[in-house]
Amino acid sequence: MLYNKENNADQFLHLIKKSRLGKFKIYIGMSAGVGKTFRMLQEANALLKNGIDVKIGYIETHNRAETHAQLEGLPVVPRRKLFYKGKELEELDVQAVIALRPEVVIVDELAHTNIEGSKNEKRWQDVVEILEAGINVISAVNIQHLESLHNDIKKITGVDVAERIPDSILLKADEVVNIDLTADELINRLKEGKIYSKDKIAVSLQNFFQSEKILQLRELALKEVASQVERKIETEIPQNVQYRQERLMACISSNHEIAKKVIRKTARLASYYHSKWFLLYIQTPKENGDNIGLAAQRHLINNFKLATELGAEVIKIKNSNIAKGILEGAAQKSITTICIGKPHLTLLKIILNTTIFNQLLQKLSEADIDIVILS
Repeated sequence: MLYNKENNADQFLHLIKKSRLGKFKIYIGMSAGVGKTFRMLQEANALLKNGIDVKIGYIETHNRAETHAQLEGLPVVPRRKLFYKGKELEELDVQAVIALRPEVVIVDELAHTNIEGSKNEKRWQDVVEILEAGINVISAVNIQHLESLHNDIKKITGVDVAERIPDSILLKADEVVNIDLTADELINRLKEGKIYSKDKIAVSLQNFFQSEKILQLRELALKEVASQVERKIETEIPQNVQYRQERLMACISSNHEIAKKVIRKTARLASYYHSKWFLLYIQTPKENGDNIGLAAQRHLINNFKLATELGAEVIKIKNSNIAKGILEGAAQKSITTICIGKPHLTLLKIILNTTIFNQLLQKLSEADIDIVILS
């Protein structure tokens, strides 16, 4: 048996760091108004009654009477005050939370973007910092803020959700709980004024709060939590059955719109299979530093960043033959499944490239590698 001192040391260091992390619980829902904040405050009250040192790091009640009532009697960490564009605004005070070291801290609105000038750009980064300090965190987020679902959410709602969290944050959670309501229950809550003020109800019913949209968002939330439960079972309960461990690789070009879709869909597949995944970019002579435009370079960098945030390892290979570059990347990382975008080719180009494509398929078949063409 070979002993790799460096790998063993890294593995042990990873176990030590993991044991020092705070526990992380996320309440997830299909939309605003399902009761995530209410449930977090209910849990905080229960913990407090049981002698647990729990504090409110940041809560947004949105002036909902039922939710605000739950806040009464709970110890609150004062928010950090900042001046931005002539206005006094408030943010979660991460350093105050870490200095107080409560056993549990409640931090609402995980996808929130911090005010310019804050240490971290996003609140989920604040939460990671608190967890690394060994403090347990309970937080909440809506399904539409999940990065890999961005395209699906836009199709369902027509809204381009700006505030998003990487899927890797959900993977960090020790527990993910779905707060579920039927579409009718949610719409009734809206009509009763329990979600938004009266002046916003009519507009909300015409836009986001439509039964067919809510049902689709509900399905996404349920699927996501089911996937998290399945992952927990696979990692915590010993399995006697041996199965192939999937390793996915998304292949992109400098076409940034197609690339984004391929990245997000591969991330979803990787999440479903609970597998490691990679992003492969093959730089042909046509796309080297001298030939590719600045706009294309910027889009590539943004796509690399997106893939990294979604948990991928980025691989760059220089090769004038894309098929050979794909095979090289697959062999390098022991890939089981390759994901590519739907080819946007004319019939003539398809015929001209048939031989190369067939050679690629043959090589992949010999190596027992699947290929998925994403729409």
